[in-house]
Amino acid sequence: MAHPLQLGFQDAMSPIMEELLHFHDHTLMIVFLISTMVLYIITSMMTTKLTHTNTMNAQEVEIIWTILPAIVLITIALPSLRVLYLMDEINNPYLTIKAMGHQWYWTYEYTDYENLEFDSYMIPTQDLPKGYFRLLEVDHRMVVPMESPIRMLISAEDVLHSWAMPSLGVKTDAIPGRLNQTTFTMTRPGIFYGQCSEICGANHSFMPIVVKSIPLKLFENWSSLMLS
Repeated sequence: MAHPLQLGFQDAMSPIMEELLHFHDHTLMIVFLISTMVLYIITSMMTTKLTHTNTMNAQEVEIIWTILPAIVLITIALPSLRVLYLMDEINNPYLTIKAMGHQWYWTYEYTDYENLEFDSYMIPTQDLPKGYFRLLEVDHRMVVPMESPIRMLISAEDVLHSWAMPSLGVKTDAIPGRLNQTTFTMTRPGIFYGQCSEICGANHSFMPIVVKSIPLKLFENWSSLMLS
């Protein structure tokens, strides 16, 4: 989860988020180089002692400042397209979960199991046990097996919502009457927090998302307990 004075992204908990972090660092270095070059050129122009600096026709310079931005755009666009296609690729998921947004809670349905469905409400501050996070903890967490491809089917019952989990690199809109899908794979066990990222009404900031990643054997025990 996020922490005070955090400047960067959350730690990656899925392969897609790792790719996004690498792309972010790659693009940020290009931005730093461009900013440094522009600052150097501006400083040089302001401090130069040359007199004839109002040249109106410089074909070489125009060619350079046309080709260089094109090269920069290509070096950014190609990795971006690669990550974009990776995010849309869904191959043989081990488990499919349907998340339905409501004002203002989430409903999770494990479509591979019969009658495994529950609502997930935020725990009010006055009822929060010690050690839990205020405005982020829910009464029923979404439990998934680690190191297993998970497909999420996301929609909404009433208004627009958005199912977002920063540490997984997932943010998918929940639109009434439309079924969107995304995928992720948890690389290690833990509890991860997200929130609705679409302004959906008065209690928009009070419908958090909590995903709990556990080993497959423990997940089978949990699912059996929920179905019993």
